[in-house]
Amino acid sequence: MTFAAGLSALFSRDLTRLIQELQAFPNDATLWERAPGVKNSAGNLALHLEGNLREYVGRQLGEVDYVRARDREFALTEISRGDLVRRMEDVKELVVKVVSELSDAQLAAVYPEDVLGTTLSSHAFLVHLQGHLNFHLGQIDYLRRILTEGSPVAFAGL
Repeated sequence: MTFAAGLSALFSRDLTRLIQELQAFPNDATLWERAPGVKNSAGNLALHLEGNLREYVGRQLGEVDYVRARDREFALTEISRGDLVRRMEDVKELVVKVVSELSDAQLAAVYPEDVLGTTLSSHAFLVHLQGHLNFHLGQIDYLRRILTEGSPVAFAGL
């Protein structure tokens, strides 16, 4: 298996998990609630992940038109759970396609933008993005559990 194929599979798995987490919220309103001492809602974290992946994978590596509005990722609250799930399904399709089609030369090349204050290969930056996705996926899971006194999601098909 190539690195691109393996990383694409990880993004697919974890974006599927994100979708399952969003579906586990009992209603739209809970998705936008904040726990005491927590700045962001699960819905806003999901929007942030969408913007992040559309920008850094879709636009930068896949050359897909996109204009990111990062401030809106943390300000919007009127999106239904169903609409948010559909958006995540679209992001999953985009990310899996772009990452799986990257050649070894593209992965070894310097990432098109200096995002973290240092020069990184696309390979290294994609690993960073995968970690970023998992960090916020964990936050979303804990927020859901705190707000609903729920249990972990039994991830399907993984």
